[in-house]
Amino acid sequence: MPKELVNVYHCDVCKKSFSQKGNLTTHKRIHTGEKPFCCDVCSKSFSQNQHLVNHKRIHTGEKPFHCEICNKSFSRSHFLTTHKRVHTGEKPYQCDVCSKSFSQSGDLITHIRIHTGEKPYHCDICGKSFSRTYSLNIHKYIHTGDKQYHCDICGKSFYGNQHLISHKRVHTGEKPFHCDVCNKSFSRNYELTTHKRIHSGKKPYVCDTCGKSFTRNYDLTSHRNIHTGEKPYYCDICGKLFSRNIEVISHKRIHTGEKPYQCDICGESFSQRNTLTGHKRIHTGEKPYHCDICGKSFSIGKTLTRHKLIHTGEKPYHCLTCGKLFSRNDNLTTHKCIHTGEKPI
Repeated sequence: MPKELVNVYHCDVCKKSFSQKGNLTTHKRIHTGEKPFCCDVCSKSFSQNQHLVNHKRIHTGEKPFHCEICNKSFSRSHFLTTHKRVHTGEKPYQCDVCSKSFSQSGDLITHIRIHTGEKPYHCDICGKSFSRTYSLNIHKYIHTGDKQYHCDICGKSFYGNQHLISHKRVHTGEKPFHCDVCNKSFSRNYELTTHKRIHSGKKPYVCDTCGKSFTRNYDLTSHRNIHTGEKPYYCDICGKLFSRNIEVISHKRIHTGEKPYQCDICGESFSQRNTLTGHKRIHTGEKPYHCDICGKSFSIGKTLTRHKLIHTGEKPYHCLTCGKLFSRNDNLTTHKCIHTGEKPI
């Protein structure tokens, strides 16, 4: 039997071919800019009818696509397909530079820009460039001062909807991101990503001055101030300078007496979160910090650091008056009273 003939329709602008005339008609709108399908609610126009149908669900709130695992609903089919990968763990898009995998193709495209340094989205006001259009949109609000996303619980405003969603978890206590190693939960995805480095030991942020590595870029930025001597943050009560903003926040509690972190076992309150974390180990008996020389364990990391000086003999604290060396800063503080005549506390 003779082979059935198939009609082929060619675009006379870019020469792309189509098997159906309707597909060619739709394609040509890319070149003409024609958008014949108009929303009767907000007047936004689209080149394809299906795009208009999807758009209208913003106004109606319709979400016809349901996840059969968690019952979450979506306005578009491909949103559901992407969501399902949360349950399956599937990450079909892999970076051919570092082999990192992603559940969405858009995330891979954005990630690749880390390697290429590409920042294709530019602010037309100040010229600053970004690797993601979302980051550019959020940045533009700095110029306009517009914070259009408002928390209906506390009234706080945000530049981006994603920031509002993350903030609301402060009120709800929701922690949807779970560590598959220790089951610890987090309210933000980046907190989970950072936490996982505890298990993997990965410290991707390296100081180009001394080679020290960090799990968070923020910690590296703060660390660099040690080398530069820069202390850009100051207390507006006493004028003391700090290299990190978090240090100012903690320091100010000396003036205010605020102790926002409370132990849910004994009720004792603390001015710093890490002090509470260390305190709780009194109740649990946990000692997660181990000396790799003698095997002794400690409940606080700083205590382990101080203990190791016994083995190394290092005395990093020195008196500027007489030059005497000490292994502990509190011993140096006590010693200084000899020169000042003050009574040690």
